[in-house]
Amino acid sequence: MSQSKTLKKEKLTFNTIWQRYGTFGILIILLAILAILKPTYFFSSSTAPQILAQSSVNILIAMGEFFAILIAGIDLSVGSVVALTGMCMAKLMVAGVNPIVAVLLGILLGAFLGFLNGLLVNVTGLHPFIITLGTQAIYRGVTLIISNSSAVYGFPASFTRVISKSVIGIPLVAIIAVIVALILAYLTKKTKLGRNIYALGGNKESAWYSGINVNLHTLIVFIISGICAGIAGVVLLGRVGSAEPATGFETYAIAASIIGGTSFFGGKGKIFGVVMGGLIIGVINFGMNILSLSSTLQQVVMGALIIGSVALDRFVANKK
Repeated sequence: MSQSKTLKKEKLTFNTIWQRYGTFGILIILLAILAILKPTYFFSSSTAPQILAQSSVNILIAMGEFFAILIAGIDLSVGSVVALTGMCMAKLMVAGVNPIVAVLLGILLGAFLGFLNGLLVNVTGLHPFIITLGTQAIYRGVTLIISNSSAVYGFPASFTRVISKSVIGIPLVAIIAVIVALILAYLTKKTKLGRNIYALGGNKESAWYSGINVNLHTLIVFIISGICAGIAGVVLLGRVGSAEPATGFETYAIAASIIGGTSFFGGKGKIFGVVMGGLIIGVINFGMNILSLSSTLQQVVMGALIIGSVALDRFVANKK
């Protein structure tokens, strides 16, 4: 009897409710607001596919960012990796390289850039914030150099047609994001590697004493982040139809991860939450577009969401 009372008490705590339903609750509230403000747009048959397609890039990048934050680090270079991999793929396709080969090389480039981030973190011993702040500028500079600061287009129309396709009404890009999410969810929940990454984020020193190779797992985390950014580069290239030399996706990636329940202090978070966080960003962007609000205001909203989410995460941790 006393045990059941204890369980009831635990279920009613703010900490438990927020961890289980907070992100989903935010998404429902945003959808309800959008339905009230713009019912004509909201109840259109094209709304859900548009939100899913817009959210797919954010979700993919955020899942890579999730791993960096999970070890109490961060990857500020993800936006630049998306831009650089997309630019290289576009250049290759324009030069006549088979789109499939170009895509594979682009994803491999993303993995290599992530590897460089992890290697620099391990070799220098500096916090990932410093390293990825530097590589963000380097990768962005390289992108501007190879593109001559101009957008690149003119690659095969077959590539954009495939990426823009839908399967039973669901955009292919959203299906790609779901497949990646399922793979990464399995990795975090069912593998020793996933458990070790959580342990590393919880307490690096304890993880080292328990026999976990800290440097190796740090390297793997940043490679995963690079691969996710590379796949996002493929999706963005196909959706937009051109390669832009600059993107600002790192803000959205961090926001989606934190809103999705990933602790900025490491060791806590789930892929499902990150997917929900990415959808929230997609709904906000879609809503602000149909309300004809400026893109600069979207940046203000994203910044406020990051501060609010981290503050709430700290509040929940203190209460716990």
